[in-house]
Amino acid sequence: MANLVLNAALGYLKRYAEQVGTGNAALILVPIETAGLEADSVLRDKDDLAAFLSGTTNEQTTMGRKTVTACTVTVDDTNDRLALDIADQTWTAASGNPISKLLICFDPDTTTGTDSTIVPITLHDLTLTPDGNNFTLTIADFARVSSAA
Repeated sequence: MANLVLNAALGYLKRYAEQVGTGNAALILVPIETAGLEADSVLRDKDDLAAFLSGTTNEQTTMGRKTVTACTVTVDDTNDRLALDIADQTWTAASGNPISKLLICFDPDTTTGTDSTIVPITLHDLTLTPDGNNFTLTIADFARVSSAA
């Protein structure tokens, strides 16, 4: 579950999730390196992926981004919340620099978009030192949003 929902995505999570898999819309998973990682208080104000990566925060490019084209949206009236879930993701022969975060973004058009059109939505703590083995990230609701009472 997300440790942080970025300000640009507040209130939009359900809309973004429902668009995944329609047209060319997808979620983009971006591993973030430990070295140079800026504080959550700085990262939460980044409005697009280009801005997110413009400071000292680095994308771990050796493992690469994952594109996800299916997202399950569950409205849970009993617990007064919305749950967003995606399938577990595997990076084959994961290598490169250590990771401390995973950023999940919304890309409205994977065919023409750039980092400046990709919206960062959730940021997750993830400690990983890639060692050449496959790495499977188990995801159980990457975000849950509750209504304020």
